[in-house]
Amino acid sequence: MTGAAVVIGASGGIGRAFEDALREEGTYETVHGFARSRSGPQHLDLLDEASIAAAAALVGRGVAPRLVIVATGLLHEDGQMPEKALQDLAPEWLARLYAVNAIGPALVAKHFLPLMARSGHVVFAVLSARVGSIGDNRLGGWHGYRASKAALNMMVRNLAIEERRRNGRAIVVALHPGTVDTSLSRPYQGNVHPARLFTPDRAALQLLDVIEALGITDSGKLFDYEGEELPF
Repeated sequence: MTGAAVVIGASGGIGRAFEDALREEGTYETVHGFARSRSGPQHLDLLDEASIAAAAALVGRGVAPRLVIVATGLLHEDGQMPEKALQDLAPEWLARLYAVNAIGPALVAKHFLPLMARSGHVVFAVLSARVGSIGDNRLGGWHGYRASKAALNMMVRNLAIEERRRNGRAIVVALHPGTVDTSLSRPYQGNVHPARLFTPDRAALQLLDVIEALGITDSGKLFDYEGEELPF
């Protein structure tokens, strides 16, 4: 396929696996990988819009991207764990979750969607989570993470509607990767059946298969790693 692929968050477990798989498959002319931990032109910090704009400018100098994957997310950090009850809410932590899980990907869309091909099949995909589904929420808890991912899902729906006006074949989706063996999920893997705990490589390949099977009517929706649509 002509065009470029872009992976945001390429230093994380699943992001790195996406980048490796896309390079190995050789489907795209160019594969760009950006991450906060990388230096130079490959540096991108979701909390620094200038770095997002610089990364987009770099991509814009080459062939237009037909696939952009935002493989980022924050669940716990420096001893701060997901809230179990209302009294655990802290404004600083809520703000950080929204900044990383919702605002950052939205800013990536702001700078990268205009670079994508204006005709033909293009996909802008963000990693969301089943727990961010309002319709699927039966347990409560994890207030900030759930709410920030729900905000991301709403942004996906909005972006899909707006992008359709620019390219009628553009697809903007949210993807649930399942439980992947990374630092994000490691404290919560105790009750996960081994068959449902995926390596980053497997998770990336599963989601690339889902992306490949997407059609125009799938834009603005949330899908899991088996291609099942989940309620927002």
